[in-house]
Amino acid sequence: MKQFALALDLKNDPHLIAEYEAHHQAVWPEILESIKASGILECCIYRIENRLTMILNTTDEFDFNQKAINDNNNPKVQEWETLMWKYQQAMPTAHPGEKWKLLKLIFQLSNVQ
Repeated sequence: MKQFALALDLKNDPHLIAEYEAHHQAVWPEILESIKASGILECCIYRIENRLTMILNTTDEFDFNQKAINDNNNPKVQEWETLMWKYQQAMPTAHPGEKWKLLKLIFQLSNVQ
């Protein structure tokens, strides 16, 4: 199993943040199916103010590039992503078109002796 952490900012508007959270209480079934089919075993999103952190536990075979290809070819995923972009904003260091940024692991207790 692999684990990844990613970050993304929301627009700093309490009304939009509440709407975003409401959408994540009722994620479309097609989106859940797409997530699971990509090899993501567990997905958690945490928020503080307008900063999101997403933790992914995946199969060893999971590949971000393959997921991006599959997502780009899935009209329902594209519809969801377009809707979510209403609430999201790129991180200051994001490249054009980039949303979630991969976080660098700097400490892991299980690696400490």
